[in-house]
Amino acid sequence: MPIVRTTPIATQGRTLVILPTFNERPNLEALVLAIRAEDCDVLVVDDNSPDGTGELADRLAGSDPGVLVEHRAGKLGLGSAHIAGLRRGTELGYALLVTMDADGSHQPRHLGPILAAARRFGGVVIGSRYVRGGSIVGWNAGRKLLSHSANLYCRTLLGIRVHDCTSGYRCYPRRVIERIDLDLIVSDGYAFLIELLYRCLKAGVPVTEVPIRFQDRIAGTSKVSTAEITKALTLVPRLRWKRAAPQGLEVVSAEPEIELNGSTARSPRQAGDGAASPVSATGDGGPRPDGP
Repeated sequence: MPIVRTTPIATQGRTLVILPTFNERPNLEALVLAIRAEDCDVLVVDDNSPDGTGELADRLAGSDPGVLVEHRAGKLGLGSAHIAGLRRGTELGYALLVTMDADGSHQPRHLGPILAAARRFGGVVIGSRYVRGGSIVGWNAGRKLLSHSANLYCRTLLGIRVHDCTSGYRCYPRRVIERIDLDLIVSDGYAFLIELLYRCLKAGVPVTEVPIRFQDRIAGTSKVSTAEITKALTLVPRLRWKRAAPQGLEVVSAEPEIELNGSTARSPRQAGDGAASPVSATGDGGPRPDGP
């Protein structure tokens, strides 16, 4: 059984950032401090990291009541770590639940725009590499092509208009997670990200994409294996043909202009269905994928 370490704190209206970790000790402390500087609480879900990540997390939690730690018995996978964190955040009553990689690739400075979009649109918000204003730093051309192709594949087969289906930098309002039966999720690893997104769309939840600058991991080695990629690619047709595709979702209404980082972004209505606007609020309009 996992060991859950919690400290009684006031959670009403607050945001919890969930950090799944396995051997992320070199990155963890700076990341936690940066998230706390954005006025968000942190839950570290550690899979018994042999490098002492869990012990460091405990030390940080001991000096800061806004840092929580859940220890798990072993390396149980990214998807189950996200589910454990989302469940814990829901139980504690947090208003917004953010998932973020702990390797430094997701930057806390993007939390402000992501949370603002979640409060405005009320649905899932994705920190997206593939809408206008998004970018990737540190990947070679082959890695970028693989990621672009995987997202085009997801959009085409699932008939959805989300540009970045595989981003793990997301914000879920608690009420959205309460509508999704997490016990029905069959996938793990990075395939989990695709399945949870699809289930949210099926439940009629609007999805908004906010541009981020994705930085390849600062320290350590990538945990994305060929097996993980294969599992994600084989999941997509199973979702499409063994379960009903999402129907009847429309582009989220928005105010004419949205302020992000001091610049004015067009709303989805102004941008039009085919444009990759700085804030792209999307639903499913049937099998009409946007460009890559």
